[in-house]
Amino acid sequence: MEESKMLGPSPDASHPMLGFPQVGFLKSLIDNPNIVVGDYSYYDDPDGPEGFEAKCVLYHFPFIGDKLVIGKFCALARGVRFIMNGANHQSSGFSTYPFYIFGNGWESVTPQPGDLPYKGDTVLGNDVWLGYDALVMPGVTIGDGAIIAARSVVVSDVPAYSVVGGNPAKVIKQRFSDQVIRELLVIKWWNWPVDKVTRNLPAIVGADLSALRDAV
Repeated sequence: MEESKMLGPSPDASHPMLGFPQVGFLKSLIDNPNIVVGDYSYYDDPDGPEGFEAKCVLYHFPFIGDKLVIGKFCALARGVRFIMNGANHQSSGFSTYPFYIFGNGWESVTPQPGDLPYKGDTVLGNDVWLGYDALVMPGVTIGDGAIIAARSVVVSDVPAYSVVGGNPAKVIKQRFSDQVIRELLVIKWWNWPVDKVTRNLPAIVGADLSALRDAV
């Protein structure tokens, strides 16, 4: 028991912080097969993390089939939103109004497969931090180690280990040099067994690349 405590919280714990129920590991709180969450990724909301899917994953209709994929060790602040492909309206005609969804004769203009815009899956890499009220649009891929500033609107892919912000979100800076980023993307410490991650936490949080190299 004591040894297990030294290896961090269980990735299957819904509320890993005793007495702090606003933080939840999403993997244990999501049962939608089109939302895939890696170990230790959490959502922080004073109203409770249980409402993540209903409040944060919008227009995610199962008949469309798009996925939201969240990697390991991601930190999601209160109010983050993912707009999925179901939000898209047909824009090739004179009106973007979705007449067909109301039926009563209007279903005659129901879009055919391929008529509606489809941007694909939305993917967060590993060790990604999404700040308060960040908004991610359909089909965006956010690279490993990226930081999304509060209230950013992310409309295009985000490079690994970059900091982006604004509306639309733009790269503010790169967190590390190109060479360091290349090495981190090869090391992929987030895929290590938890005991190895635990032993190497000083190097991970202290940005000691030499120690991480030695640990591989």
